Amino acid sequence: MTDPTRFSARSRDIAPFHVMALLARAQALEAAGHDVIHLEIGEPDFTTIEPVVRAGQAALAAGHTRYTAALGLPALRQAIAGFYQQRYGVELDPARVVVTPGGSGALLLAASALVDPGRHWLLADPGYPCNRHFLRLVEASAQLVPVSAADNWQLTPAHVQRCWNQDSVGALVASPANPTGSLLGREALAGLAAAVRARGGQLVVDEIYHGLTYGMDAPSVLEVDDNAWVLNSFSKYFGMTGWRLGWLVAPPAALPALEKLAQNMYISAPSMAQHAALACFQPDSIALLEQRRAEFGRRRDALLPALRAIGLGIERVPDGAFYLYCDVGAFTDDAQALCHFLLETEHVALTPGVDFGQHGASTHLRIAYTQPVERLLQAVGRIERGLQRWQQQR
Repeated sequence: MTDPTRFSARSRDIAPFHVMALLARAQALEAAGHDVIHLEIGEPDFTTIEPVVRAGQAALAAGHTRYTAALGLPALRQAIAGFYQQRYGVELDPARVVVTPGGSGALLLAASALVDPGRHWLLADPGYPCNRHFLRLVEASAQLVPVSAADNWQLTPAHVQRCWNQDSVGALVASPANPTGSLLGREALAGLAAAVRARGGQLVVDEIYHGLTYGMDAPSVLEVDDNAWVLNSFSKYFGMTGWRLGWLVAPPAALPALEKLAQNMYISAPSMAQHAALACFQPDSIALLEQRRAEFGRRRDALLPALRAIGLGIERVPDGAFYLYCDVGAFTDDAQALCHFLLETEHVALTPGVDFGQHGASTHLRIAYTQPVERLLQAVGRIERGLQRWQQQR
């Protein structure tokens, strides 16, 4: 067996997704004939909408299987810029749009372009784990800043003032955020942008869950700071997870460096997916996506009070994404063990807080409402029964 110490330090430092072990066990239970309710994976349960599938099929039939330009298909960059005008009232030069292999490709580009070895971004804790892992990949780091419901689970200008130091080069925030679903409004975004800019840093905003907000629309940081960096993806609102397509909006001065990095890292994003994504912005496609958005809202509104009723703590109603970040401190200080217990005894798969950072991780778990309402309420019944069994054995 190969000695693991022979592999790179960065590969050893990047933690695995703990939820993947739960997923593997859940799949094994299903193979054994058990009915498992999957609320662990951050993927919409809907398949890609039919207009996009047809566009992808047409692209394949037309032979659109070759590399595109490294920065993306010009027509798609133009369509994305038009989407910003339509949805946010932002005039965006298509030249500033970089089409990437998923939102992860956009994050890797931004980290590579902005953060030197030994430097860091400020990140909220809890937060999406790949953000800090990509920083480690480029020999940089994440300065994790503990946040809570009192902060709306988000970085604030006060956090920037308190935590910024000589190695800070920027801040990365997500709105809506994973795992909390919290949203940054225009005023909050403007305050963060000003705080980071005053220190000579760069603000990067993950807007991957834009479009999946309920009772409100999420403002883009570009509405208040034209120099901010924006990460986005076709995976969540547009439902194209397996197509692996995202984008990055960057200041004009960054484009030569980003093009060079893209050419070397991945040559270009998948050409078939780029042609398919052109159909996302058609009115009939948007109408279908808005129907799905409304369904996610109904799920949140059914699941949240049901979970509160059985004793799970959810201090703030999440504004977006499709997650509830639940405090289980009334039952345990080992949320990971509880997730394993609920999977084994009740066949409900949930994500432990340890996947999202350190602050409060042992008393929190994430529940994805990526199942129909009936199935979600069935899961609540199982969780309630499992919590009773958990307490009886303690």
